[in-house]
Amino acid sequence: MIVTIAAAESHQLALIASSHSSPKLVEVNWLQMGDSWHSSKSIPKLKKHYGLVDQDFTFIAQNSLSKIEPTEALLIEALEQLTAYFKGERQAFDLPLDISLGTDFQQRVWQQLQKIPHGETISYATLAQRVGNPKGYRAVANANGRNPFSIIIPCHRVIASDGKLGGYTGGLDKKEYLLALEGVEVKR
Repeated sequence: MIVTIAAAESHQLALIASSHSSPKLVEVNWLQMGDSWHSSKSIPKLKKHYGLVDQDFTFIAQNSLSKIEPTEALLIEALEQLTAYFKGERQAFDLPLDISLGTDFQQRVWQQLQKIPHGETISYATLAQRVGNPKGYRAVANANGRNPFSIIIPCHRVIASDGKLGGYTGGLDKKEYLLALEGVEVKR
């Protein structure tokens, strides 16, 4: 696994890519202030899922990534797409993602999240209907909270039925930031 860190305004994102068979992103998620990539919520799951140990994770600073190495090239592409998104030049992402850490239900939720257009929001109840579980709004909220690809799989576009933000694993400040970046006004 190759790990790098990206800055987004005053926030940081951890990006982790797997080099198993063909390179895929396994995480793009917010880091809490003062945390290192080691404290990423996916590390224990990745270790268990792939049978990894600490030594299987290599940190490479983004300015030291090489386009020659396929896994590093994928991280460079992810960084470029994220930069374009934050500049308002990109509305969707085209990156290979490994969503196999999620349950079948979580994977269905994450696939539906990718269908929410840039600058639009839906409610947790609507998302529950779209995954075939009309009364499962809490279950889809939990699946959102386990999304390993904040921003790329846009769980920030799901809000409460009353128009308020609801929750967000990265923190409501980041959810509000992303929605504002996309031109969405939210209730407080």
